[in-house]
Amino acid sequence: MADIWIKTTATDMIIEILCEDKSGAVVVRRATEKICKAQGANPDINVRPHRGCGSFPKDMNAKPAKFASSLLDLLPAKLRAYNAVYRGTPVILVIVMDSDNNDPAALRNSIYECASRYAPDIRSVVGLCTEEVEAWLLGDRKAILEAYPDADISVLDSYEQDSICGTWEVLCRAVSPDADRVIDIGYPAIGHYKALWAEKVSCYMNPARNVSPSFTTFKYALETALKNPVPIYRKRSF
Repeated sequence: MADIWIKTTATDMIIEILCEDKSGAVVVRRATEKICKAQGANPDINVRPHRGCGSFPKDMNAKPAKFASSLLDLLPAKLRAYNAVYRGTPVILVIVMDSDNNDPAALRNSIYECASRYAPDIRSVVGLCTEEVEAWLLGDRKAILEAYPDADISVLDSYEQDSICGTWEVLCRAVSPDADRVIDIGYPAIGHYKALWAEKVSCYMNPARNVSPSFTTFKYALETALKNPVPIYRKRSF
């Protein structure tokens, strides 16, 4: 029997966001809040950061490994749980992560296929930051300059939007006076700086002026889902 959908109002919607880390979480939350506000929606927004991206489990139907904590490792199990709890309700499940070295189109399709298989009764939206979430920050130059008035304009000018170039290093060189030292620190300590940049720049981000193609794709998908959160049933390949 088909689920009965209740007409959505501006306040009864829930958006569940799954993202790969805390620095991405603050960017996605603020971007989502601003996109929703522009659409006249006021949903409850919950953000669930993970410990990295990870990879899809070999057995998608199995219970996650005991210490699994990354986004893709847990995704099939979390999708099953969300579908059991929220099916038939105006919930949008947003999955956002960096594409890193993966082909963005292929990875996006894999995530949508996973969502279609394990959460077929929930509207899903996938956002892939090309290479890293800093691409979405670099897509709004005005926000960077408002957060960091002394940012290096020449570095910003040299950046090709959504290119595979070491994106967080580009932002670091633009906003950090001691960029070489920060870059040499590397992971995991760099996470502190990435979180700081995300916190400061996302305060000033305006989704309407963001020129990142990967952000624009996410924004359009979320806007479409806000207008009609009914699930889209996609062909699955696994």
